Amino acid sequence: MHPNRRKIIGGALGNVLEWYDFAVFAFLAPIISTQFFPSDDAIAGLINTFGVFAAGYLVRPIGGILFGRIGDRLGRTRALQISVLAMALPTTLIAFLPTHAEIGVLAAVLLIILRLTQGISVGGEFIGSICYLVEVAPAGRRGFFGSFAVMSAVAGMLLGSAIAALLHGLLTAEQLEAWGWRLPFLGGILIGLFGWWMRRTLEETPTFLELSAAGGIERQPLTAALREMPVRVCQVGAIVMLLGVAIYTLFIWMPTYLTHIVEPAVPHALLINTCAMVLLIALMPLAGVLSDKIGPKPVLAAAALITAVFVYPLFSWIDSGTLTAVIIAQIVFAVINGAVQGPIPATMVSLFPARLRYSAIALGYNISLAVFGGTAPLVATWLIHRTGDLAAPAWYLIGIAVITFLVTLTLRPHPD
Repeated sequence: MHPNRRKIIGGALGNVLEWYDFAVFAFLAPIISTQFFPSDDAIAGLINTFGVFAAGYLVRPIGGILFGRIGDRLGRTRALQISVLAMALPTTLIAFLPTHAEIGVLAAVLLIILRLTQGISVGGEFIGSICYLVEVAPAGRRGFFGSFAVMSAVAGMLLGSAIAALLHGLLTAEQLEAWGWRLPFLGGILIGLFGWWMRRTLEETPTFLELSAAGGIERQPLTAALREMPVRVCQVGAIVMLLGVAIYTLFIWMPTYLTHIVEPAVPHALLINTCAMVLLIALMPLAGVLSDKIGPKPVLAAAALITAVFVYPLFSWIDSGTLTAVIIAQIVFAVINGAVQGPIPATMVSLFPARLRYSAIALGYNISLAVFGGTAPLVATWLIHRTGDLAAPAWYLIGIAVITFLVTLTLRPHPD
């Protein structure tokens, strides 16, 4: 295997597991809600389930602090090896959880504990992948290499969407509720073990090796980042807001929206979503290449602005419930979101010196994803429930997109 290809696969593979599990949970939320949060009100059950989905994000900053310290002090590869195993175990255990009908409220408590454990792992995995891939990239290809971090994350979401669609096609509703929902979580152990096997022989990044050889390892990287560059940490949080809210609203939550909220329900929603995510994955490296040629700022700023302009008309069109409207809207969302996601890894890495990079990015990124990304399905469902307007989530996205656009204009790379 070509060395660069091995670096990309090893650096990105753990993201597939991390985001596969999070996506499967969201795609199967209507079924999981009946197993762990039985309720006469289907929307209330969904809100409870998406609340658990969000809980996994609320502990991500803790994971970012923990793994950021490991990554900045012991190396990027060491953090990646630990994080992929830390995700595989709780993912697999979810498959064996007893339900509310079997042990009552304790079932929900156990589910929440496992989701919190996963959140800690995710808090370090994605940032480690970003730092590793960008730092091993050849000159002039940081955007392209970094795009594989977000690409692999969406590949995990795509895999989750495809598995969920397959289960809905092969099993009856009764089988899905009885035992079928457990099957996707069993796959976590296979992906986790393969990811660890790939990473155990990865070479450390030249950037970290040079830093270590020069005695430049920071003893307290998080404290130093907050003391020296708090504005840049906040900038990371701001540009990540759109990344998180858009992906979780437009792709992770969308199948639930199309099948359980829009009336009449849109047929083949999971299949449409899966195809849209294939397009999204294909476009991310192209956006990374474009950012290498013209710079990440114009790519990201343009994508944020276009999102703000088009998201409400597209949501309103989707609400008509026609198959054509949903397909075209999802294609447009994939194109716009690909341009948002592709340049972000290299952009974040460029903001910080190597000695603080992992911890600083992890803090800004994970707090933003916890507050805005992980709660996006919950907020979207709540807005519709509260207002009665099926397009209400679009206004939330518009506000987020405007913030990301304005902050992107202020970004300046660190000279390191």
